[in-house]
Amino acid sequence: MSRVSTYLNFMGNTEEAFTFYASVFGTEFSVPINRFGDMPPPPGAPELPEHERSKVLHVELPILAGHVIMGTDMLESMGHELRVGNNSTLNLEPDTRGETERLFAALSEGGSDTVGLDLMPWGSYWGVTLDKFGVRWMFNVSAEAD
Repeated sequence: MSRVSTYLNFMGNTEEAFTFYASVFGTEFSVPINRFGDMPPPPGAPELPEHERSKVLHVELPILAGHVIMGTDMLESMGHELRVGNNSTLNLEPDTRGETERLFAALSEGGSDTVGLDLMPWGSYWGVTLDKFGVRWMFNVSAEAD
C-alpha cells in the first residue's frame, strides 16, 4: 500500500531529535534505529570514521493520523552540509515501479539535484530530486514491486 511520509535530515543529532519527538507525540519507533555502521560501504567507497558509524542511517516514528516522520544524520566525512532546502523531504512510496518512474520523471522535469532511480542495498528502488519549485522528493518502492 502506498504511503507518504516526511523525511528529516539532521547534522548528527537525529537520535536526540527523534527521542524528543517520541516523547511529544507519545509514540514509539516503528523499526529499530539503523546506524551507518550497520551497512557495508558501497564498493570503492572509503570506510566511515569511527565517530560516524554510530550516527543514524534511518529511523521512523508515527506521529498523528497515520503520518510517519523519518530521519537520518548527514555526515561531514561525505561533505554533507545541512541548510534550509535539504533539511526536509517528502518521501513517496508508490505501489509500483511504473508509478514511481512516472512521478519521478514528472517531478524531475525542470528540477535539479537529482539522484536517479536505482536499486539500493536496503531493498528499495530509490531516487531523489529537487523539483523546479525547490521541493525535495524522495522515492522508495520495494525492489520486488512490478
